[in-house]
Amino acid sequence: MSASPVQVGSLDHQGNGLASDTEIRRSFWRYALPSIAAMLVSGLYQIIDGIFVGHYVGVDGLAGINMAWPVTFVISGFGLMLGMGGGSLISLKRGEGDNTAALKAFNVSFFLMIVLALFATFGLSLWGADLLRAQGGDGVTFSLGLDYVTIFANATIVTIMSAAIPMLIRNDESPNVATGLMILGALLNIVLDYVFIGLWQWQLEGAALATIIAQLIVCIIGILYFLSKRSTLGFNRQIIMIDPRMAASIVSLGSSSLVMYVYTSFVFALHNRLFMEYGTSVTVGAFAIVGYIMTMYYLVAEGIAEGMQPPVSYYYGSKQYENIKKMLLLSIKVTVIAGIGFIAILNIMPNLIIGMFTSDSGGLMVEAKNGIQLHLFAMFLDGIIVLASVYFMAIGKGAKALSISIGNMLIQLPFLYFLPQWLGVDGIWLALPLSNIALFSIVAPMVWHDIKQREQQPEFNVCSST
Repeated sequence: MSASPVQVGSLDHQGNGLASDTEIRRSFWRYALPSIAAMLVSGLYQIIDGIFVGHYVGVDGLAGINMAWPVTFVISGFGLMLGMGGGSLISLKRGEGDNTAALKAFNVSFFLMIVLALFATFGLSLWGADLLRAQGGDGVTFSLGLDYVTIFANATIVTIMSAAIPMLIRNDESPNVATGLMILGALLNIVLDYVFIGLWQWQLEGAALATIIAQLIVCIIGILYFLSKRSTLGFNRQIIMIDPRMAASIVSLGSSSLVMYVYTSFVFALHNRLFMEYGTSVTVGAFAIVGYIMTMYYLVAEGIAEGMQPPVSYYYGSKQYENIKKMLLLSIKVTVIAGIGFIAILNIMPNLIIGMFTSDSGGLMVEAKNGIQLHLFAMFLDGIIVLASVYFMAIGKGAKALSISIGNMLIQLPFLYFLPQWLGVDGIWLALPLSNIALFSIVAPMVWHDIKQREQQPEFNVCSST
């Protein structure tokens, strides 16, 4: 079995639970690297679809999948909510030494996956087409987008489980297994995209089928892992019955992740609508490319945050508060460095990056370059906001994590309302970075106050924060 966070951050000579900087770094990278790799791999499902659609279907295909993506992304958000919420509760209970409760949290998480999948299938079947029309979809763009959404509507359980299972495996102290599982899924998706889109010309239906089949393989292998002796968790008929209080705790802890996905989907949909109103389908296609590019960094930031979560949850459960501060500060440092480096690369070689998604050297390329310059210059702040939300989730403060996610969505609305009226298309591009700057000025003091408050109250009660 892999070493737990407390084994990595061993007790010092005074026996007070304080880990050295070297031990914190070792613990951080042990969880962060597999988590970053896993998130990048999970994002490849969408990014690879975009690459093949851009080259084999064209601008209409990019616009269509960009309108379908906000609809299907919420389904992945359900899985992330249960994976992060269930995983956080599992690690918290283990930190408290309550392995029975940890096992119960695992089983309840799977029960909730089935329940949410039923609701998601019903919702997509009923309102999928309307959600595409609400973004301005019509003609070929609407038809292609609906093809993509229809496939996902019939396989919501697969999408939800494929997002949640690797996170539960990671909190079962097997981060490398989780990463390997997601890499396998991404590689399968690449092969199937080539066959379905490139060879068989199935367009967006092929993109959706490639993703669902790859996710299904991830689900099957993940379930087999939990049935094996390697796992310390497992399915138990005696405790699989729903526990309303524990289910509420899982949803509460993970709800900020779902809201973050809902926020992302809503903002993308609103951008699509505004770009269709102030621009053309070419502008929406350019936004699709810029969105895929931003997703690459966003997934790195989310991977850092999710890699931070298991050790922080464990440290919180065992009341090692100084170790939490060290882990958080290291995570912030890595997030900022990664973000600034990513921005530099994008501005040095934009043509190379954009060329991954299209062979069009005309208007689509020009508009995408403009989007990179205006839309992404402050994206490292978005990474810190994600980190703050996961931090509060990891220490059991689901309400604060949720408030950050909701704030992230609401704060963009006035920017998206006024800026396009003043600046046109450029105003739509600028709405995200300017709102990130505004939200960061609120979230940063909020996190710092939480850290300082705990330093002043070393005997802080874990239960009082949930």
